[in-house]
Amino acid sequence: MNAAPVHQVAGLIVTVMLLLSLADTATGASRDHAARAHRLAAGQPAQVKTPAIAKRKTTRLPLSPEGILLKDLRTGDILFEHNANLTMAPASLTKIMSAIVILEDGNLDDQVTVSRKAAAAKKIKLSLKPGQALPLRGLLEAMLIRSANDACLAAAEHVSGNEGSFVAKMNAKAAAIGLTHTHFQNACGFDMPGHLSTADDLARLTEYAMGHETFAAIVQEPSSVIQTTDQRKQYVARTTNRLMGTIEGVVGVKTGYTRGAGRCLIAVVRRDDRELLLVMLNARRRWGRAHELIDYGLSAAAQSVSTAAPEAVTTSQ
Repeated sequence: MNAAPVHQVAGLIVTVMLLLSLADTATGASRDHAARAHRLAAGQPAQVKTPAIAKRKTTRLPLSPEGILLKDLRTGDILFEHNANLTMAPASLTKIMSAIVILEDGNLDDQVTVSRKAAAAKKIKLSLKPGQALPLRGLLEAMLIRSANDACLAAAEHVSGNEGSFVAKMNAKAAAIGLTHTHFQNACGFDMPGHLSTADDLARLTEYAMGHETFAAIVQEPSSVIQTTDQRKQYVARTTNRLMGTIEGVVGVKTGYTRGAGRCLIAVVRRDDRELLLVMLNARRRWGRAHELIDYGLSAAAQSVSTAAPEAVTTSQ
């Protein structure tokens, strides 16, 4: 066999060296990838440069205020208050006033036909259907126990013909009982400009409402079964109040939540010779804070008036 020309041998050597160089580069990349994967699996941060803009500190917006009032109903003493006269969105606590208008201007034995507008109300709802007929009493129970917006709107339309006329009655009643910082724009408690109240006004409203025997009886119930007039459909309304069944003596009254109002609560607690009323608007930890305030109120002397906040404890919402 003849020896290969010198130029062919040289070309072969260059080719081999090039292939070895590429293989070494690939091996190095593979090692880098394996090392990066190992760091991530071990919980170590990947070695990635953070853009300068991402290192800037973000500015936290201040928390919107809470409104709180805790009252001893036997003595009339205010045991604790915080922003109690600050106007805030009341969410579904609005339905307390709606219930008063229904009780005073309506007939609970009436049969109410659900309109398309009422059936289309936003959640929370019973999912009523247009054209269904239900007793007004059942709708009242659903709006107070379950906070059902379709039941509330159907009842309001029945009592006053339309929601606008019903809301006018709500505002007239608010003025009549001295709620000077309260104004309603809808019957159910949706966020709207000018739909406002205060913890103090809502406490006055609740005391008035609890004077209605029917209202007081309904808000104590953990659930209710509402049947259509033709008996073909029944709805179960369960309470949204987590205090009921967990704190001895809780007898309602109403919960509420919207994005604008935050988490709201009105509770009445009766134990031994004490009776407390708690109103919370835009509560940070609604259930935990309510436990703290109720314990504080029950342990306070009947004649004492305190403006100091009770000690905070670690309680989940």
